[in-house]
Amino acid sequence: MVKCFLIHTLCPVSTLSAKESRILYCRVFEPMDQLSGMNTDIIPEEKRLLEKEKLATIARQVQSTCSLWREARGQPSVEPVLGEEARALEEADSGMLRLPVGDPFPEEHFLLWLGVHALGFSMVCQADDNLLLAEGTLRSLASHCLESLRLLAPGSEVLLKSDRIEALLHHLVPHGQLLFINHRFAQSLDKELTACMAK
Repeated sequence: MVKCFLIHTLCPVSTLSAKESRILYCRVFEPMDQLSGMNTDIIPEEKRLLEKEKLATIARQVQSTCSLWREARGQPSVEPVLGEEARALEEADSGMLRLPVGDPFPEEHFLLWLGVHALGFSMVCQADDNLLLAEGTLRSLASHCLESLRLLAPGSEVLLKSDRIEALLHHLVPHGQLLFINHRFAQSLDKELTACMAK
């Protein structure tokens, strides 16, 4: 089961330090108090801040890993070109991190990430999930986000498109469940998503 899905920055934002990442969109499929073993008698404001910090930790880990990966490769960053989202996705950096017990959840989890230019797409899965299926789902989510929402366009506001991202997640990861789908079902799902995004 998918625990959470994030879209966040990978490159420094003017208001943040170089090692920080801004979360642009987040969807948690299981209450964070169940994920983190939080004490239930914490006041709601403290609980919200703890949840926010756990998600920020995930985004920072991906940002750090991706920047190290890009530095090691020595390839210069290229500005995104509108209309070439599929090419950007093919050239995207990707990886997987094991989140040990207590960092930041009480059980072991896996963090799959995809770095497309300045955007990071991250998905936290349980340790016993099918990671190949999770990677395919993450790539599919990123592809739909990039193509239908034009997230690489200058001035694109992810925050204003959260309802469409929710619709994508509802179709591709219903209630956090990874779906085994065949080619025919994938085609019908793509048609349904295209119709949904056109509204």
